Amino acid sequence: MISPKKEMTKIIERQPEDSSYDEILRELAFARMIDRGLSDSKAKRTISNAQMKQRIVKWQK
Repeated sequence: MISPKKEMTKIIERQPEDSSYDEILRELAFARMIDRGLSDSKAKRTISNAQMKQRIVKWQK
């Protein structure tokens, strides 16, 4: 498994030279969100679309 520091370095190196600090941070955050989602999926920590729809309806009240 690749270390977090190495993974972050790879993401940063893939960015254009004129990338802003905020753009780089967004890319790092996006990669982290993807990793978390994949980990949750593998660990069966997910809910169905129907369950999510019910939650959204409750939030909108």
